[in-house]
Amino acid sequence: MENITVIIMLLFGVAFLSLVSKRYNFPIPIVLVLCGVIISIVPGLPVIALSPEIVFIIFLPPLLYHAAWHTSWSDFKQSIRPITFAAVGLVFFTTGLVAVFAHWLIDDMSWPLAFLLGAIVSPPDAVSATAITKGLGLNPRLIAILEGESLVNDASGLVAYKYALTAITAGNFVLWQAGLNFVLMSVLGIAIGLAVGYIMFYIHKRFVCDDIIEVTLTLLTPFASYLLAEHFEGSGVLAVVTTGLFLAARSGTIFSHESRIMTNTIWDVLNNILNGLIFILIGLQLRQIIAGISNYSGNSLLIWGAVISIVVILVRFLWVIPATMIPRLISKKIREKEQFDYRNMIIFGWSGMRGVVSMAAALALPLMLNKTEEFPLRNLIIYLVFCVILSTLVIQGLTLPWLIKKLKIERYSILAEEYNIRNVIVSETIAHIEDNFSLLNDELLHNIKSKYEVKFNRLQKTELPANFFGNGKLLGGEIFNDFTKIQIDLLNVERAKLESMHKLGSVNEEIFRKIEKELDLEETRLWMEMYEEN
Repeated sequence: MENITVIIMLLFGVAFLSLVSKRYNFPIPIVLVLCGVIISIVPGLPVIALSPEIVFIIFLPPLLYHAAWHTSWSDFKQSIRPITFAAVGLVFFTTGLVAVFAHWLIDDMSWPLAFLLGAIVSPPDAVSATAITKGLGLNPRLIAILEGESLVNDASGLVAYKYALTAITAGNFVLWQAGLNFVLMSVLGIAIGLAVGYIMFYIHKRFVCDDIIEVTLTLLTPFASYLLAEHFEGSGVLAVVTTGLFLAARSGTIFSHESRIMTNTIWDVLNNILNGLIFILIGLQLRQIIAGISNYSGNSLLIWGAVISIVVILVRFLWVIPATMIPRLISKKIREKEQFDYRNMIIFGWSGMRGVVSMAAALALPLMLNKTEEFPLRNLIIYLVFCVILSTLVIQGLTLPWLIKKLKIERYSILAEEYNIRNVIVSETIAHIEDNFSLLNDELLHNIKSKYEVKFNRLQKTELPANFFGNGKLLGGEIFNDFTKIQIDLLNVERAKLESMHKLGSVNEEIFRKIEKELDLEETRLWMEMYEEN
């Protein structure tokens, strides 16, 4: 009971610091990792450890699902080549190079343990990438690649993690077999993710008519997808990501406006709690972890942590430069289609922040190798992972805005894009009114059309006409309801146009979610305004 109280009080502290970070525009992942450090040095706090077997199950599915939900499938599909190169090639390259340096640097670090460390620190974090790059005005394609990489690379990293762990515990590892299993696990994971996505789509579409049940199902979906894939020895990570992308692309057709508002709010809260909780847990364990590596000198620990962190940062550049340039040299189509800016390549190389997934993988290491023998160097591996997370988040995360400024990258503003999209939606809605509502009562038609003309005029920065609404007259209950129902119908016209543009890839994901939320809130308000006669 005491431990639960401590965790709740610490979550209050994390929530307060998150408020401060929002207030001063400071990236939340950096706040969380610094919280972990502070918690570790506070005297008197208990050591709390979750069972390694359930760490992945608790943290991984919801965090990945939330990240996938806010990723544009259209942008993901268009950037599939660089995403695949980074999510697969870069992960295995990082794993190998970190393993080489770790084995060379630390005498006690065997090759399997070195590869295990490399696998844990190889995948950048989706949550960190999104949180730190948000609001920096980066090119949307670059953001899409970063977010896509951070989603898919967890599968590659965790496969390498699994086989390194197998080599340590079982003492056998066959490279060709591991490669084949990686392909099979990936294909099976994607297939199960699609199957779960389609089943949930059908359930939401055909049977669910209650907001609470709908939200509950969305909370259970990532766990179902993950556990089912893992049961059949597929990639649980890819299953969750696939399910999230599949349902997110169809959220406009399967959820009511109330459900979407409620779902997004609850998921944002859950994501915030889980991110805070994992760094609280590492903070509460860090003192014990440090005590477990007290046989090493402080200088050695600092040097090892610094070297491994530097290798993780530099190896990204060693991969990114040839991975970007070689396809351009080989393919004329790529040169013509994809605009090249070396500054974006540098930003991509500097955006490899590690976070929650690496921390969860480290904490999920078994306590015992067998019934009598402890898992070798567990505390040292967790310490080195935390050093990498701390270094990448603090150093790269804090210097990224400075680097963007130094490179003189022109901020990409989505305001112009948003302005054009809103113009298209409003113009088409006005055309819909003129084509379909000409037989309405003149006054009602005037009121409806005036509303959208006001929207259009506002977008054109023109003056609003005096007494635009209802010509200054009060509307009776019946005509008011008709007016309100027509507004709801027209909101659905706007929503349909927005979703159509989104499917075609002509709407940025951030703009899509923003306008979709506005339409949902407006529809909720209109339904509450409906006049009911007693």
